[in-house]
Amino acid sequence: MLIENMTMAFSAIRTNKLRSALTMLGIIIGIGSVISIVSIGDTMRSMFADLYKNIGLTQAYLSIGYWVDDVRQSDYFTLDEMERIKEAFPDEIAYIDSSAMTSADAVYKREKITFDYTGIDYNYQDVQPVNIVYGRYLNEGDILGRKKNAVMDTDSAKMLFGTENAVGKTFRTTLYGSTDDFTVVGVYRKELNAFQALMMGKTSDRGAAFVPYTLLTWPNDYFYQLHIFASEEVNQSVFYDQLKAYAARMRSREPEDMYLYTAMEQMTAVDQVMGGLSAAVGGIAAISLLVGGIGIMNIMLVSVTERTREIGIRKALGARTRDVLIQFLTESAILSACGGIIGVAIGVGVVSIGSALLGMEAVIKPGVILMAVSFSAIVGIFFGIYPASKAAKADPIDALRYE
Repeated sequence: MLIENMTMAFSAIRTNKLRSALTMLGIIIGIGSVISIVSIGDTMRSMFADLYKNIGLTQAYLSIGYWVDDVRQSDYFTLDEMERIKEAFPDEIAYIDSSAMTSADAVYKREKITFDYTGIDYNYQDVQPVNIVYGRYLNEGDILGRKKNAVMDTDSAKMLFGTENAVGKTFRTTLYGSTDDFTVVGVYRKELNAFQALMMGKTSDRGAAFVPYTLLTWPNDYFYQLHIFASEEVNQSVFYDQLKAYAARMRSREPEDMYLYTAMEQMTAVDQVMGGLSAAVGGIAAISLLVGGIGIMNIMLVSVTERTREIGIRKALGARTRDVLIQFLTESAILSACGGIIGVAIGVGVVSIGSALLGMEAVIKPGVILMAVSFSAIVGIFFGIYPASKAAKADPIDALRYE
């Protein structure tokens, strides 16, 4: 019986191809929009997750709270205090530095480029690995000796020196009022797609370089905040609470006076916002499914009217009310499901092509596709109930008389 009803449904759809296509258009647009929006949202959430993985999910920044009014010099950290913290949590801390960074012009011959300098320790590569293509990374001797050495990326090297292999070349820059010559000891290449490069703030007209963090805290060795990477195996929540309490005791403060924010917290907040936006916009797009459903109801009412005589003949030959009801429900469900399948294909195609053009990996969840097709069929059945019921309740004698 089901096969027969499906055969009759496809036959009716083929008989009125243009009308069926226009009827499915609302479902196609609705499903395509929902698939596209939800998949774009999931892709963006995945890209943010990858971005934070590149940045480091275990990292955090610790400082005196911005809400504290009576900030004093003792609230700032020193290099000695940083060493004490490192010794107090040897297993929990994978990396720590003074979070030192600044911007200044780098000058080489007649070339002048604004550079963003980040102060790091020699083991920074353990938590933020880069691909050194020329020379070497900063070593412990560079840090302890406060040597004026720098490591930069290939793009920055090309901007300033006109070549990627800038190892051994020197440039002049002024940091905190002191002008010195810096030597490039290493050049690295870090592959980023367009989205990651944009979100990480890399602009085409600025360079970037790593220098010993001890240079950026010189000469008084005071700094505002600590930059920490926790070991991956530790419980971050517990460890960072302990760290706040320890840092507070060092400066005779309460733990509530210390401000600590983590990459994990930021990622969770961003993910929640992205998920909420995706759901909201997807819900708005789903309204078009209602419009498509109303279109199906309208065309099924027309179909019932056109096929009144056919209904009368079927009932006269012994078809039950239930048989006629199922026939028209099957037709409306197939009409809606076909629109849903086409809409899925369009939505998936749009997301895949867009992601490929932007160099991103599309995230299209099978569950979303299954839900979309199922929902489109349910819409077809729901909006087909009234026309099917009207056809099933038709009096066979009146139907046979209908012209």
